Amino acid sequence: MVSKNQIKLITSLQQKKYRQIHQLFIAEGVKVIQELVQSNFVLEHLFVTETIFESINVSKKTLISEADLKKLSCLATPNNCLALFKIPTQKPEITKGLIVALDDIRDPGNLGTIIRLCDWFGIEQIVCSEQTVDVYNPKVVQATMGSISRVNLSYVDLHLYIKKTELPIFGTFMDGKNVYKEILPNEGILILGNEANGISEKIEKLVQYKLAIPRFGNLQQTESLNVATATAIFLSEFKRGFSEM
Repeated sequence: MVSKNQIKLITSLQQKKYRQIHQLFIAEGVKVIQELVQSNFVLEHLFVTETIFESINVSKKTLISEADLKKLSCLATPNNCLALFKIPTQKPEITKGLIVALDDIRDPGNLGTIIRLCDWFGIEQIVCSEQTVDVYNPKVVQATMGSISRVNLSYVDLHLYIKKTELPIFGTFMDGKNVYKEILPNEGILILGNEANGISEKIEKLVQYKLAIPRFGNLQQTESLNVATATAIFLSEFKRGFSEM
């Protein structure tokens, strides 16, 4: 059974303010929770509606009703489990290889998908502007499908971070050079901008190489690609020449 205080705590964690106060975040679904349990994330408590996760100590697991899970869940259709994990301390940034930089990404689903894409393409480090959506937002965690445990993500003063780096700086723009025709390095910083406004003017001034995904449609009327979709294409092109497969 889940108590009123537990319900109050867990529902409060949908807000960044209370995640920071309690240093806890929510994860839902067997796959996501399993990935996090097997990683370095520390499990605070697990709530389940059926007998699963039998390896988890009973002191950290509570069997609850589906009705109670619905009260706790952030999902429109709750799964059969919800877990609380401790927010780890931010790790030092990885400074080599290809780094993805996010300038004011606001949509949780986009950030979660980008994290998952970085995991797929072997990108170890994401740096985010301080205005980018919180990585421990429940919708972000859900969209990563566990990849949050394998990609290092840091929140920084993005302008200062880019200004200090010695890596080549690539930015994604509508009017950049055709990414399919460029020879791309295996090291650098790839900047992706806000869903509505793209890369900010302040950050744009630091970009050394502007890249674009060309439009092939006959009418040429599509304004832009979703930022997560664009990320997949850019990462694919950066990795094309270095694939061992």
